Amino acid sequence: MAVEIVQVTELASGEFAPIVADSESDGWRFLRRLVDDWTSGVNRFDRPGEALFVARIDGCVVGVCGLNLDPYTSDEATGRVRRLYVLQSHRSKGIGQRLVKAVIAAASGRFRRLRVRTENAAATRLYERLGFEPVVGNADCTHILEFQLPKSEPNEPAPRDL
Repeated sequence: MAVEIVQVTELASGEFAPIVADSESDGWRFLRRLVDDWTSGVNRFDRPGEALFVARIDGCVVGVCGLNLDPYTSDEATGRVRRLYVLQSHRSKGIGQRLVKAVIAAASGRFRRLRVRTENAAATRLYERLGFEPVVGNADCTHILEFQLPKSEPNEPAPRDL
């Protein structure tokens, strides 16, 4: 079973129907919102620094995860992990981790931090394994990942006249 993680710029008609149905049977509506927002143009993950990734097996979407500018802050250096979902039948195979790592890689160099809000215990463990720190008392965010600034080069001594 080869899993392919790819960034998408188009949603093929019906391509998301199975994963939307799976998420709704799991009690979640956020993938329906993803498709509705994409269709209406509200959110196509196409602003600078944004991206939408899917996991495919044999051409079928089995997982999804997006990266947006965080709509809950005016800080343009803050990205947000959005809409992570893996089909129930494909969980515990590292697909969610690969999707979040793709988002982290896309955010690195563009954003100073990533924020996420999750109510799911398994997702909480995943984010924390990947370096996200818990946030307490913020209704818009349960976890944050701060990107380290590149280490500056040590100052070279000033040239001396000989």
